[in-house]
Amino acid sequence: MTKPLYRLSTLLLSLLLVSGCMAKESDMLGGPVEGYNHTSAAINRFTINGAGGPRIGPYGEGGQVCCGSVPRYWRPGLRAIVEWEKDPNPSPSVPLKRNQYGSIDPEDYKRHAANYTRHSATVEIPQYQTAGTIKVHFLPCNQVRVSANNMFIGDPRYPYNYPRKMEDTECPKP
Repeated sequence: MTKPLYRLSTLLLSLLLVSGCMAKESDMLGGPVEGYNHTSAAINRFTINGAGGPRIGPYGEGGQVCCGSVPRYWRPGLRAIVEWEKDPNPSPSVPLKRNQYGSIDPEDYKRHAANYTRHSATVEIPQYQTAGTIKVHFLPCNQVRVSANNMFIGDPRYPYNYPRKMEDTECPKP
């Protein structure tokens, strides 16, 4: 093989090897999950498409938990499955009994936890230009909304600007 032909074939082989190692842009992006509870119940736990979210007290918000995933680019019909457990009486009038070490009495806890309810909803995710934090809003009447944009709550362009405290009978329209 001549020197110029050898150099050319080495260059072509090198380009083929390098191009084979280049990563394709991922279709999915990981993002933190936040929760916002607009109700008087406590959200003991929740998941969105299987990714866990934080516990959220009545009328509270949960810090970010890593990680859920959403498509890099929004597409029509994009949905999320949200599952959650709710404690309708997070502040019982008679506090749960505790032992000498401060642990909740198991029998008392069982009686209290028997009132927990479990829910599931499949909801649409509104259009976003840039994927961001996955935000889950828990609303009265066991309704839930999800956004996956990079906007902050309170921004007029944010799709869900519900009041922080909503009456349990204020059922938002879908």
